[in-house]
Amino acid sequence: MTVVADAAADVAAHFESRRRRIGAAILALAVLLALLAIASLGTGAVAIPADRVVAVLAGWLTGDADVLASREALVILSIRVPRLLLGVLIGAALAVSGALMQGLFRNPLADPGLVGVSSGAALAAGTTIVLADRILGTVSAQLPFILLPFGAFFGGLASTLILYAIATRHGRTSVAIMLLAGVALGAFTGSLTGLLAFVSDDRQLRDLTFWSLGSLSGASWTKVATVTPLILPVLFCVPFLARGLNALLLGEAEAFHLGIAVQRLKRAAILMVAVAVGASVASAGVIGFVGIVVPHLLRLVFGPDHRVLLPLSAALGAALLTGADLLARTLVSPAELPIGILTAAIGAPFFLWLLLRRDRSLDA
Repeated sequence: MTVVADAAADVAAHFESRRRRIGAAILALAVLLALLAIASLGTGAVAIPADRVVAVLAGWLTGDADVLASREALVILSIRVPRLLLGVLIGAALAVSGALMQGLFRNPLADPGLVGVSSGAALAAGTTIVLADRILGTVSAQLPFILLPFGAFFGGLASTLILYAIATRHGRTSVAIMLLAGVALGAFTGSLTGLLAFVSDDRQLRDLTFWSLGSLSGASWTKVATVTPLILPVLFCVPFLARGLNALLLGEAEAFHLGIAVQRLKRAAILMVAVAVGASVASAGVIGFVGIVVPHLLRLVFGPDHRVLLPLSAALGAALLTGADLLARTLVSPAELPIGILTAAIGAPFFLWLLLRRDRSLDA
């Protein structure tokens, strides 16, 4: 009885320690995001002290007319708050989508781009920039850029549906076929995007290149209002998939015997990733490696439990993209570095380290 009691006490102590670590991580991420948000709102061509940023935000919440009439309030509320909110939403969406894909494929190297969203969105964006500019540019010079987010979103969604149809046979979706077909579809759409770049003129090529590097510079309240109804429901619904993803770690057959509707889980995960990443790519261009770096880093620290991994991925993804955007606006000030360059500069070395680490573990 003493041995059993000691074992039970050890298990209880382990779970209590884990609960405290998770609570501390949530608090640390909340503080980090708040500090990054204040720094982001105060940094730019017009530098605003942190106390004025807090005063403007407080005046905004309370409706203080004197505060809202100031120049700082105009800059913060019209330009920087929409950019901050868009970065938080996109960072959370990309990180959660990465966690979903890694859980679905049972592979820490999986990326949201595997479902074809980014490549399809890039092709649709290139088509809008090059062909729509030539066809519709005579009607209005701004019309192609108005259509760009819609074209990119529906292009990403269409490529995901095509990929899902290819990988589904007799009502069952093969993640292996989806992985291989995603690589092939990405290469094919990439070649078509390259062809569009080849036939574009200098201005169109510049617009296409800048969009493909990703940026939050075009953030506005309109974009926030457009993206929020797409991303927020995904972020709220994703935790309900945690139990199924945890069971899926044991294998599809085992998950099915545990009562998980595996096929429904796959459809829900793929649809959520398509919507979240499609909306993100449509509003800010292609921002890579967030979906790989964030969930795997958290998995190394807290383990594979998706009940913890999914909400923490959303918080860390939001903080990471907010910090990356802050660096993008300050490193080459007064110019602005595309945020996709920074995330790739962070994510690529991490990805290589991950591959080398896996290779060493296999050799051992």
